[in-house]
This record gives sequence, C-alpha cells and structure tokens, in this order.
Amino acid sequence: MNRRHFLKFLLGGMAFWAGGCFFPAAKDEAKKDLMPMTVGDLKLKNLRQIITDNPAVSRMFMWQSNDKIPSATLEYRPKGADGETKKIAALDESFEDDGEKVFQYSARIEYLTPGGEYEYRIAAGENASAWQEFRAANTTGGFKAIIFPDSQSSDYNVWENVAQNAIKANPDADFFVGMGDLVDNGEDSTQWQAWFAALLGLIDKIPFAPVMGNHETYDRKWQVRLPNAYLKYFAPPANNSEKFPRYYYSFTVGDVHFAVINTQWEETDEFADGLVGEQISWLKNDVKKNGKKWNVALLHKDVLQYRISGRPERKEGFSDVGAIFMPLFEELRFDVVFTAHLHTYRDRGRIKNFARDDTGPLYILTGIAGDVRYPNLWTDHALDEFVAPQPETDNYIVFSADNDKLTVAAYLPDGTEIEKREITKGDKT
Repeated sequence: MNRRHFLKFLLGGMAFWAGGCFFPAAKDEAKKDLMPMTVGDLKLKNLRQIITDNPAVSRMFMWQSNDKIPSATLEYRPKGADGETKKIAALDESFEDDGEKVFQYSARIEYLTPGGEYEYRIAAGENASAWQEFRAANTTGGFKAIIFPDSQSSDYNVWENVAQNAIKANPDADFFVGMGDLVDNGEDSTQWQAWFAALLGLIDKIPFAPVMGNHETYDRKWQVRLPNAYLKYFAPPANNSEKFPRYYYSFTVGDVHFAVINTQWEETDEFADGLVGEQISWLKNDVKKNGKKWNVALLHKDVLQYRISGRPERKEGFSDVGAIFMPLFEELRFDVVFTAHLHTYRDRGRIKNFARDDTGPLYILTGIAGDVRYPNLWTDHALDEFVAPQPETDNYIVFSADNDKLTVAAYLPDGTEIEKREITKGDKT
C-alpha cells in the first residue's frame, strides 16, 4: 500500500481528505503575480529561470502572460552594456489544463561567460519589459544551492515564508531545488499560481531545478493522471527520452554532477510503463560520461521504509525505491542522496549494502517546506542518525561545494541551524 492509499485508510471517513494530505486543496487565487511586469498592454507573470545542463554557460527562461504575445522575444546583454544586446525568438509553449488556456513562452540563452553578470528583458515588437539582472554560474570556486523539501500546502503563505526567508539569508545562492510535491494537487491551477507567487524575487533571479513528486500526478478528483501541468511548467535539460521527456535529467555545476531521478513509476505505469528500467540505463551512462569529482542524487520518494504508529505489521526496512537505486548509487559512487516525501528531516549518515558503512553515500531526508504535517506518524528508523526537533516545523537546506568539501546545513525559517554535515573526498575509499 502506498502512502497516499494508507493515509486515506488511516483517516477513514474524514471529509477533508485530500489525496495524501491532511488539508483541502487551496482555492484562493494567488495574492500576487510573480514578476509584475508589462510589455505594452500585456501583463507578464511567473517569469522563471530553469536549470540547464551547465548553468555556467546557458540559461532557460520561461514566462506567462494574460494574452498571446505576438513575436515574443527575450533580449539579453552583459550588465550595463547597452550596445551589446542580443535577441532570441521565444518558443510558444501555450497549453490548456484545469479548464484554462495558459499563454506560455520559453527562450534558452547559450554561450554565456562563466561567472558573468547579465541583464534580460521580454520584448514584443516595439514594447519591452524592464531589465532584470542574472548571473552565470562559475566553473571553479564552488557554489551554494538552496534545497526545499515538499512545499505542498493548504495555505501557501507558509511556503512563501520559508522560501523568502531562505533567499534573504542566502542572497548569494546560485540555484535552488524543489524536491517534489511542489503543490498539493497537480491539476489545480490556483495552487500553481500560489506556488509561483511565493517565489517572487527568487525563481526570477536564479535557476530552479525541479523534482517531480507524486502530488504532481493528481487531478482535481484526486485520481492519478499524467503530470501534465508540471511537464508544461518546467523545461529542464533534455534526457533524450522519447517516452519520458522532462521526467528525469541531470546537470553539472562546477565539480558536482546532479542526477534528478523520477520515483513516480507507481503513478505513471498505467499510462506509460518502463520508467524504472529506462532511468537505470540512463543513469549509468550519464554518470560515467560526465566523470565529475562529486555525484549527488535528487529524488522525491524516500529510500527507507518506516514503521508507522498504530500499524505493528509494517516492518522497518527499505522502500522499493531504495531496493532499486541504493545499490546503483553505490556502484556509481554517489556522495550524497537527497530524498523527500515523508515531511520530516532526518540524517541517516552513510549507508552501503543496506547497512551503516562510512564508505557509502550520505542519505538526507530533506523535511517539509509547506503546511502539511504528519505528526508522530513515522517511528524512528535504526539508520536515523539525527531527527529534527519535535514537534517538527518547516525547514530548508543550504548545500554548498567548496574545493574538496561538500556541506549540508539544515535551517528553520528563522535561520536557526538544525544540523550541519561536511563531507570531504578523504572520507571515502
């Protein structure tokens, strides 16, 4: 029984059941549009930067508008260099979902100078938005990233508080990650607007690396469907898959290679099977091809299985995700594996061959960044080395690379440090 069905059983006839969450879907419209810019009479919103395979030299921009933009163009230039403006014709990626027409566009910039500072704007004919700044990632000297756990919510003000406090405390972050279950209901457009609105000043400033969660696959009736909105909203690096484009991907920042694994085969198999096998083959080739100093995995569902309060028949152990991918992470010498899904922050330390081993990858369960909580549901696992203080509240993670060291630090929204772990290459043999 998966988590969604178990929790539905656990809550029985409670009328406010919402597909794996203790709260109903958000129904209020977003309080504000992301990126309140205009191009003539057109209003732009939800402007976002999406991670590319190498954000030191390229960048993907996506945005929406209240109406069709004729001849939409993205213009960019080195910061302050008025005479060096370049123009890129935008791709029309408009689509329909949740009974609405979404006017959406994308444009990818290539051949940036690593570490360079730039400006960009959206144009249509003689009209253009205001210039906005962005910077290319460095290829040396390390980086800083913010990692957000599940942000699904009934009230996205909580998510906004976590996100805004994180970027305020880390204005030098190079990119950020959402670990899946970005919204509570993947078809509900009002939730997506609330999620985007919470990221004003973040997703329009630095690239976003999305991870698909199971809640991205739910329709308004809480039945599983293909994650249509998620796949339209985010255009990550290509994986060359005919069957599962945008489901999984990889990218490299400096000496660190990130593999974004999709754990939603239980949800998607009835529509398109083969996701697991395809990813296993892809991951082996991808890691070997890149050959970077560090390898980091990002996946939504967790690798451990927890005993659940009130269910003595459920045994402690490893999930199907763990059984499939943990041996592969060891074979490919991954250094850190980040997971989500359980809405609790836990550091499991190093694991290899399904047991404590200081030569295995470090496994971090990232926590919660929204208002959906599972109080006292999961019993501590024997492999948990650290559990966030209870009752658990929201958190985010700052992940950084600096020469021969990786640092994982977890924080409460007010900046209080929960835990910090450091890894050096000398730690593994």
